[in-house]
Amino acid sequence: MDGGGVDTGTTVAWMEKHWQMYERATRHPFTISTREGTVDMSAFKRWLSQDYLFVREFVAFIASVLLKCCKQEDSSDMELILGGVASISDEISWFKNEATRWGVDLASVSPLKANLEYHRFLQSFTEPEVSYVVAVTTFWIIETVYQDSFGFCIQDGNKTPPELLGTCQRWGSIGFRQYCQSLRGIVDRCLANAAADAVKSAEEAFIRVLELEIGFWEMSSSQS
Repeated sequence: MDGGGVDTGTTVAWMEKHWQMYERATRHPFTISTREGTVDMSAFKRWLSQDYLFVREFVAFIASVLLKCCKQEDSSDMELILGGVASISDEISWFKNEATRWGVDLASVSPLKANLEYHRFLQSFTEPEVSYVVAVTTFWIIETVYQDSFGFCIQDGNKTPPELLGTCQRWGSIGFRQYCQSLRGIVDRCLANAAADAVKSAEEAFIRVLELEIGFWEMSSSQS
């Protein structure tokens, strides 16, 4: 189920335990309206500009995950995490091109409250006391929420506007889904070998990401 050869890992239990919150994060009215073809384009533009700022902050976060990975006795996860780092440059270029296409001036955009809150959360991972298992769990669930959200927008029966299909396919693709499944395999392996307090901290980070993702969609929808 998770792409890492584990069918009943900790992440499965978390998904079941926190299903309602996960559903709110991945089936938010913003993405539902995108799938139904009724999305407010001003909300989409707000999401685009705010997510560009988020991705720039995400660079330092992935770097912190990679650094923690390198300090593990078994650093075999490094190659997969490096793949995430490598994709960021292309992602930033994509945002800039999309902003130009939609007439969004990224230079004049400032992060809104929910985005700043997410930034502060990501910045906390540079602290050395944050363990690798907590960091890689956070990385996995951030990527997974986006994959599941945008994958929903391109499932059979969608009415997603043609001009937004490229956006949805970027994160909703089978390739990105497989990447998230590989990350999930790492997370389940790490959790299986982690101390109870580390597992507890990882679950708390999992929940916090869902809260922040819901807040990000809300911000995009209402500019609150």
